[in-house]
Amino acid sequence: MSYIGQSPVVGNFQVCDAISVVNNQAAYTMQVGGANVLPESANHMLVSLNGILQKPNGSFTISGSTITFSANLVTGDVINFIQILGSVLDLGVPSDATVSTAKIVDGAVTSAKLASGVGGKVLQVVSTPKTDTFSTSSTSFTDITGLSVAITPSATSSKILVMMDVVGGSGTNISMFLRLMRNTTAIHVGTDVGNRIASTAGASDDPSNQFSMSMTGTVLDSPSSTSAVTYKVQMSTEGSGNTGTCFINRSGEDTDSNQGGRYTSSITVMEIGA
Repeated sequence: MSYIGQSPVVGNFQVCDAISVVNNQAAYTMQVGGANVLPESANHMLVSLNGILQKPNGSFTISGSTITFSANLVTGDVINFIQILGSVLDLGVPSDATVSTAKIVDGAVTSAKLASGVGGKVLQVVSTPKTDTFSTSSTSFTDITGLSVAITPSATSSKILVMMDVVGGSGTNISMFLRLMRNTTAIHVGTDVGNRIASTAGASDDPSNQFSMSMTGTVLDSPSSTSAVTYKVQMSTEGSGNTGTCFINRSGEDTDSNQGGRYTSSITVMEIGA
């Protein structure tokens, strides 16, 4: 903060060196430890003369390091003390171990204020559950409706921990495949080898179409961005003429009895401070 004139000595309460009265003299130099001092104003001082507190700007004025009494002092007068208060309206720097959690405004501590070497903090968490069902017969990866989440990193150095937990089922003898996406880029997928499908997770064909399988995937991603990033899950079925339908949150058969079930899937992202 800038000031016109002398900047305040924040919270610096000083008692001036003893001053000997000179007969018939009104002006005196204020020092602390032999060095001249400059009070913020006369109102930031306590001055005792002959055991009586003096009125600022009435009984005395100041200019720089000089205090001038309203009348000349004479032999026998005693300047008991001059105390400089500093800037009494400014809290200054708090003492060690005095700022409690309650004194910090919610959201005031950002990742930019974390010192180097204290990373690994979870800065924010966003999660999307999916409780309804979804199905596809496509042999190309298709977005699973409702299984996406958006997050805006607070720093380009942040990493995003992405976790998916998806329950799926398939038609008879049909395999299903899932992959994680960052916007339009596939992440955390295997390598294409021959006709094998690069994916994050999957389930082999179910000869009875009665079963549901939990498929998971976790990756620590580095989007290097402070713009909104969307993570989502896509699904495809196997090709090569073996066609059929795969499902989310239900089995292929989906029997309406107490032998069947409906499930929930989710995708969760966490920003991890660098």
